[in-house]
Amino acid sequence: MSNAIGNRYEFLCLFDCENGNPNGDPDSANAPRIDPETMHGLVSDVAIKRRIRNYVQIARDNQMPNAIFVEQATNLNRPIVRAHEETEGGLGDGNKKANKGKVELAKEWMCQNFYDVRTFGAVMSTGPNAGQVRGPVQVAFARSLDPVLPMEISITRMAVAADVSGAKSSNDYQAWEDEQPEDELRTMGRKSIIPYGLYESRGFISANLAQQTGFGDDDLQLLWDALLGMYEHDRSASKGLMSVREPLFIFKHIGTDGDAEQRVREAMLGCAPAHLLFELVSVQKREGVEAPRSFGDYEVSFNASALPPGVQVGFAVNGAGGGAEIVWDTPPPHLGLTVT
Repeated sequence: MSNAIGNRYEFLCLFDCENGNPNGDPDSANAPRIDPETMHGLVSDVAIKRRIRNYVQIARDNQMPNAIFVEQATNLNRPIVRAHEETEGGLGDGNKKANKGKVELAKEWMCQNFYDVRTFGAVMSTGPNAGQVRGPVQVAFARSLDPVLPMEISITRMAVAADVSGAKSSNDYQAWEDEQPEDELRTMGRKSIIPYGLYESRGFISANLAQQTGFGDDDLQLLWDALLGMYEHDRSASKGLMSVREPLFIFKHIGTDGDAEQRVREAMLGCAPAHLLFELVSVQKREGVEAPRSFGDYEVSFNASALPPGVQVGFAVNGAGGGAEIVWDTPPPHLGLTVT
């Protein structure tokens, strides 16, 4: 597809959670996810992508070409059916499987109109077949920099939600309430939180896969906006105070070859392994801090002297208009980032 990005990227995002549950584990009564061997906190890739989707849905009013395919409480087959209806040949009689050409048309329509399909990919063979798309943007599980302490806090609800047997009207419920002792009209519950955790999320953007979905520069800018703002529009009591901490580290592969054509190939394929780029960012507890309780208990540094040739580093911060602004090569001084 045309207008796709031509550079490989990696990014590293720091976010923290204060007195909340950053990502509940349904297999553990929704307690905060942890690595049981190290007690480091975990946040799933799915949880992070959900927040990116939610931001884009709000920022772009869920309108095509930036609509969201994986929405809450929807049937994914509905937009897949529409993809066939909107492309040459229509839906057909529904009993005959679509041929390869028709599947490709439906897949292309989905990529053009749904941001998360262009970005993360999707399996769209669950109904009328629109194929499968491998997205250029992939996000790994986020992990806390230090062990976290999952806690269960007892809470009291000063009311009940009893299903009163035989009650047929609001008056019947009122009569039942009037007969109950006051202490019986309250319930106890529990809330799972961690006091504090600073998490590191790592992501990857493939220019080669972007060619297949049409993920372009505007989509990339929207991704940076979403990463910096994803928790500002996803507040809940259960999550406490969650914040993305500036800067968002962006590694852009630009190539080194003197031949322009070869440099384009290098920019797409990349000039250094991702893990070496992530290791340039160091986050350490400040001296004397044993149990971190704020972002200020950490010191963030960047080893600029070890940046490999052909890779450019960007520092993304929240701009005056609310979107992400990227400062290349040298971080803004107000961040207090140590550069070596």
